[in-house]
Amino acid sequence: MIARKFAALALLVALVVPVSARPKGSDSVVKATATASKPDAEGNETVTIILTIDPKYHLYANPVGNEDFTSNQVVVSFKKCAPSKIDYPAGVVKEDKIVGNYKIYKGKTTIKAVVKRPTGTDPIEVAIKVQACDHNSCLMAATIKVSVK
Repeated sequence: MIARKFAALALLVALVVPVSARPKGSDSVVKATATASKPDAEGNETVTIILTIDPKYHLYANPVGNEDFTSNQVVVSFKKCAPSKIDYPAGVVKEDKIVGNYKIYKGKTTIKAVVKRPTGTDPIEVAIKVQACDHNSCLMAATIKVSVK
């Protein structure tokens, strides 16, 4: 009974709180596309992921180069297939005298991964965890999902 009342209250709050008052997610300022190469002789394909980041924001590179930001770095994962290799770009060093230097991605960033498609025609499902920040604050982390046919 209490759970039902709580669920009704949560629904009411979700309907009443304007969308603009809800926290903005990183997926609102980062867009992702992905394409796959033709399979090689062993059935491996290269998946190319392009992240387009709003010019006001940056993402934490992988590797980020600062232990304090490891949980915020970009991470690519795949559903139903394990990559044999993921090549993240190096990123640009951001100098910070308070927290120490770290690496970021700005603008467009390309990540490449080598995978074996789960079955010949199934799409490859890609998830990209991102956290976008500007010079003052960070948006909520988000996972952007794309699929490659």
